[in-house]
Amino acid sequence: MTVSVPTRQSALGLLKKYNESESLIKHAYAVEGVMRFMAKKAGEDEEKWGIIGLIHDLDYEMYPAQHCIMTEKILLENNWPPEYIRAVMSHGWGLVTEVEPLSKLEKTIYAMDELTGLVATSALVRPSKSVLDMEARSVKKKWNDKRFAAGVDRSVIEKGAEMLGVSLDDMINDCIMGMRTVAEEIGLKGNPV
Repeated sequence: MTVSVPTRQSALGLLKKYNESESLIKHAYAVEGVMRFMAKKAGEDEEKWGIIGLIHDLDYEMYPAQHCIMTEKILLENNWPPEYIRAVMSHGWGLVTEVEPLSKLEKTIYAMDELTGLVATSALVRPSKSVLDMEARSVKKKWNDKRFAAGVDRSVIEKGAEMLGVSLDDMINDCIMGMRTVAEEIGLKGNPV
């Protein structure tokens, strides 16, 4: 069995094979955009980081009770490199896997996955419905309201920021900046003033 380095096109094909939900596909694009932004900022491999962001929730629509477990199986069957698979698995650390994020890439996907949901929800309640004119303080205003974006586990975001050694404000800002790069694809271009 030969391991093959996935392309964005092959990753997108797999994503769409296992997911039809528009919201899950937009989430995948959001995480991909943030991961590419963060890779560029860190001087890392943008393509690799982006592909991992794109594919991270591959199994979520079809196998929610086996989240990450089925992704590992599918990626192994498709001969993905072990480091890609490990990075994808690490985003579910402490929730659905025991794969602790160790590399900068793994810590980033762990931290940013949840945060993209909070940023997206925060953008949608703005008059502009856009990430293009949103600042970190808009997200922070909603932080303590546990009913707002109730599905977002803020403790994971906090733990991710701690693992990366960055402030929550800086991490939120980076997430917004990354999501701005894909604002149109994720439906958050809106009507900024």
